[in-house]
Amino acid sequence: MRVLGIETSCDETGVAVYDGDRGLLAHALYSQIPLHAEYGGVVPELASRDHIRKLLPMIRAALAEAGAAPDSFDGIAYTAGPGLVGALLVGACFARALAFAWDVPAVGIHHMEGHLLAPMLETPRPAFPFVALLVSGGHTLLVEVRGVGRYHTLGESIDDAAGEAFDKTAKLLGLPYPGGPALAKLAEQGSSGRFRLPRPMIDRAGLDFSFSGLKTAVLTLLKNAPADAQTKADIACAFQEAVVDTLASKCERALKQTGQQRLVVAGGVGANRALRARLRQMTAQLGAEVFYPRTEFCTDNGAMIAYAGYVRLQAGAQHGGMAVAARWPLDSLAAP
Repeated sequence: MRVLGIETSCDETGVAVYDGDRGLLAHALYSQIPLHAEYGGVVPELASRDHIRKLLPMIRAALAEAGAAPDSFDGIAYTAGPGLVGALLVGACFARALAFAWDVPAVGIHHMEGHLLAPMLETPRPAFPFVALLVSGGHTLLVEVRGVGRYHTLGESIDDAAGEAFDKTAKLLGLPYPGGPALAKLAEQGSSGRFRLPRPMIDRAGLDFSFSGLKTAVLTLLKNAPADAQTKADIACAFQEAVVDTLASKCERALKQTGQQRLVVAGGVGANRALRARLRQMTAQLGAEVFYPRTEFCTDNGAMIAYAGYVRLQAGAQHGGMAVAARWPLDSLAAP
């Protein structure tokens, strides 16, 4: 089975071709960062218009790279949510139109299921069951995964997601958009131990997260600390350590609570090098394993949607409605 994947949930346009026998044949990703940088964040209307401009030429390029003709496809997968409604509708309309023209089924994919399954594109791939940490600009979730569509949310952020906290803190430090990667880079120049920020909610039972208070703690530090470059780097280091320690602590608790021996980490923050090092250390101490997608598949991409679509279509998923959803609980998905 061969599937075309389309991702347009926010500010990246992703297209990929996945073949069940040959694996990932092609993928292309276009980031809108330069478009939104002057506004300091994503402008939904501009994002939707840019997806319209980029999607068709990117699909043509992906098909050419894969050496795949339209009549060689067995289905099309597209992100149906969660995300920006206008951006989602661009991908949904395009996928449905192509599916009609090519006479193949189209299936709407949950964005977070795509992230969750992204490590399946790697070798070795994790076996079910496992615990997944889905950590990005819009989401922070701990999920027990027993199979495709068999998801149980263990914990989630009750306010800012981890990636959102990175971006907001970076703005306080005067760093350019996108703030998360810039803050992580600055943190590498900082001195560990000069400042210490709270590790939110790790002293409470449960697996939920809360990162909004860290931004307030950083603001307090900035008001009372010298305004030199090294101080900013030290504060960035302290902030990153607080987030990494919190995420690692909750992941350790989730593994112990569920008895699982495999941890999957996906989403944009999953590319953070400090987080990866800390989770490698933690899982090694527990005798567990940790799995990641390659760095380019941590952010939004078409490959994860193509693979998730392949799994769903292979299991018999059919055309659904045209609906897209800004909010869509992962727990509401059914097994294929």
